[in-house]
Amino acid sequence: MIVIKPKGSTYFSLGLIVLILIAGLIMILRDFAYKGSFGLWFYLIAASIITVVLLMLLVKMMAGFRFITAGRDQIILKLPLRSFQKAYPVSEILAWEEEILMANKKEFRQLTVAFSDQQSFSVSNHEHKSYTELVKYLRKKAPKKEVKNKKA
Repeated sequence: MIVIKPKGSTYFSLGLIVLILIAGLIMILRDFAYKGSFGLWFYLIAASIITVVLLMLLVKMMAGFRFITAGRDQIILKLPLRSFQKAYPVSEILAWEEEILMANKKEFRQLTVAFSDQQSFSVSNHEHKSYTELVKYLRKKAPKKEVKNKKA
């Protein structure tokens, strides 16, 4: 059985960034309430930008929090924050694709798997453990469902 779960270091780093953003938002609002060092427009823009970035980061963290188990000719998808769990036989995979991107001389890989009930998931090698084992499993169990990348 292959268990794909989020890397703790990724969520730790993102959590630190969330805490820094919350502290910054509190400092800006506190400064506005007690001192008013800047104009009203600065506080409105700064608080809005920090809040939007904070919400986007929290949504990304919650959406990426999933556990995937592959083995015994099935893939089990668990989304704890949505109370969703479903087991898919390998035969229900419509297509799967591995994208490889080069950025800053580092290789980023993302795997997307789509199922026959319109459900899909994506995992990446930088955010999830056991990524390479899942790709090997899919190449072994569902080689005909792989979407090959066409390079121009």
